[in-house]
Amino acid sequence: MNRELNTLTEAERGQVTSLYRQLLPLVSAEFKPDDFTKLRSYLQAAADTPAMERDIFGLHPLLINLQTAQIVATEIGMTRGAILAVLLYELVLTNQATPEQLKRDFGDEVGVIVHGLCRIHELYEKNPVVESENFRSLLLSFAEDMRVILVVIASRLCVMRQIKDSDNETARQRVSMEAAYLYAPLAHKLGLYRLKSELEDLSLKYLEHDAYYHIKEKLNATKRSRDAYIGRFIEPIQQKLEAAGLKFHMKGRTKSIHSIWQKMKKQRCQFEGVYDLFAIRIILDAPLEQEKSQCWQVFSIITDMYQPNPKRMRDWLSIPKSNGYESLHITVLGPEQKWVEVQIRTERMDEIAERGLAAHWRYKGVKGGEADVETWLQGIRSALEAGDDMQLMDQFKMDLYEDEVFVFTPKGDLFKLPQGATVLDFAYAIHTKVGNKCTGGRIGGKLVTLRHQLQSGDQVEILTHSNQYPKQDWLSVVKTGRARSKIRQALKEMAASQAAYAKEEMERRFKNRKVEIDEATLMHTMTRLGYRVVTDFYKALADGVLDVNQVLDAYIVQQRHDRGELVTQAQSAQNYNPQLAADKQQRPTSGDVLTIDNNLRGIDYSLAKCCQPVYGDRVFGFLTAGGGIKIHRTDCPNAPALRERYGYRCIEAQWAGKGGSQYAITLRVVGQDDLGIVNNITSIISKEERIQLRSISIDSNDGLFSGTLTVMLEDNSRLKQLIQKLEGVKGVKAVTRV
Repeated sequence: MNRELNTLTEAERGQVTSLYRQLLPLVSAEFKPDDFTKLRSYLQAAADTPAMERDIFGLHPLLINLQTAQIVATEIGMTRGAILAVLLYELVLTNQATPEQLKRDFGDEVGVIVHGLCRIHELYEKNPVVESENFRSLLLSFAEDMRVILVVIASRLCVMRQIKDSDNETARQRVSMEAAYLYAPLAHKLGLYRLKSELEDLSLKYLEHDAYYHIKEKLNATKRSRDAYIGRFIEPIQQKLEAAGLKFHMKGRTKSIHSIWQKMKKQRCQFEGVYDLFAIRIILDAPLEQEKSQCWQVFSIITDMYQPNPKRMRDWLSIPKSNGYESLHITVLGPEQKWVEVQIRTERMDEIAERGLAAHWRYKGVKGGEADVETWLQGIRSALEAGDDMQLMDQFKMDLYEDEVFVFTPKGDLFKLPQGATVLDFAYAIHTKVGNKCTGGRIGGKLVTLRHQLQSGDQVEILTHSNQYPKQDWLSVVKTGRARSKIRQALKEMAASQAAYAKEEMERRFKNRKVEIDEATLMHTMTRLGYRVVTDFYKALADGVLDVNQVLDAYIVQQRHDRGELVTQAQSAQNYNPQLAADKQQRPTSGDVLTIDNNLRGIDYSLAKCCQPVYGDRVFGFLTAGGGIKIHRTDCPNAPALRERYGYRCIEAQWAGKGGSQYAITLRVVGQDDLGIVNNITSIISKEERIQLRSISIDSNDGLFSGTLTVMLEDNSRLKQLIQKLEGVKGVKAVTRV
């Protein structure tokens, strides 16, 4: 550990002091009189110790935790327990304090949250694949107090805000993907819409840099005309609402960059094709008992002025969302025949929409105390359990966790097993061969037997030995159907192998006695010895129940009895070559070099047909059920589903070396159906060196054409050049990669 590197610089000490002073007025009403003195003492110890290691981006934990505490206090609205836990848990990780000390100095509430944050930290130390469904479930099951999850979301947002200029591109990509797949959906589920939007935008900024800044520049370029239109739209509404005697304020809200990007991809259109770029929000200052009536009054005034679209009305006023969100959404046809979304809500509803469930419960009078906190947490837990249409979140059902355990391999891969699963179950979950050779395990440096029952969070190293084989009593040890099936299969294969060995031994003994084996005579011999099934006969030989000499003597007796009958020689199986029955299909390889999983080269792979990656694209590998590796683009339409469901099978991949092979790429072209436009398109392609047109399909309708082109080219730089040239053809409106 570089102690000098971990020490706070003078500039950082100044930041710590400034952040602490900014935090004081936010928490003064919540803190107890002696909290400040104790907290200052702990923070001084943290500032002076080099034991706090900077993270992978070079950020100091003390600064991050102070900034996170501000988010927790101002943007989520949590109070004393969560704020103190954020500021203090790092001291436990660096052995500057114990959970018992913090519990004694600040109370049980702080101790519980600190314990949860430390467990989450330990979880990340195991380097799991966070995109997997298992990790999301384990994360929530580890958080005994749901405030831990809210703190973790705030902490990740804090880090995302700080890493804009980081040189560690790989780490920035990883935490951005975690934010997109895990933390943004969690924030959405908890009603933290502002945090959710910022996490999504920052993720897009770091993962899709060009797309992010393209949309941002377009928004800036159209801001003046957009603001002017909003002014024209709201002016008559404002007059009507004032005439009705309502207290309110109005604002236009532009959609987040991430939302616009998602619409562009979903609708397969350019920025100009996204019409609902903004929404108008009308926020009423209404007494609690008049909230609904005034919202509906505004609804009536607006729909009298502008034609509404009934298909796009959303009434979360009558029945709020499970996360506490209340609002009335309508879409109306405004001036210049443009559709405009209008959101109608009160000041109370607006704060809940911005700050989530914390604001919801604060409005209900929850300000502190054990009973109030439990009510608030139960509200969050209910929201998590409530089902809705969010694909990424429908696995978060807390009542399932009692029946599951989540276990890590030494490398950090995460497996979900049923409650009561043993080390042997885990071994078979990793691989059948590992299970068959399992002799026990090691958990936290301690040796355990293969019968040991696992607990959530265990990091298990499976111990094997080449002389180990499955036993019949293993069937009573395992809990999972997979392990039981594999053990039965192994026992059956072992019995078959032993029977084959017994048969070979019998044939050798017959040969030594110069007795040729006749299958018919042998079958009669088996029957005389009391065996009707061939496998039972050879198993008896293998187990020593029958002696080979006993069989030989019985065979000779039978042979004499059958003398004079036609003896047929069975065809020998010695020449059978099992390799001839093997699958001879060659795996596809590539002349280009791909680096798989950071440092592996020369591994066979195939390119996914769903996204058609080419040399130069950002890619990742996916380990298929058959054991092969498929290479997908990171923006492949199937990538989110693969990472969500099978994150543990996704591996890093990147191009290394030089391109040379040609790849098939399909392009979609849309434009005006002018005479000769197809010839112009094919002419451009034919003039390009090392680009071949493989196929073209064009359909026209009502003066427009759309079609697909399949071309062969070497890398994505040539692809970009080709797309630019095709977009320059007169009449072509859009060229997109399929």
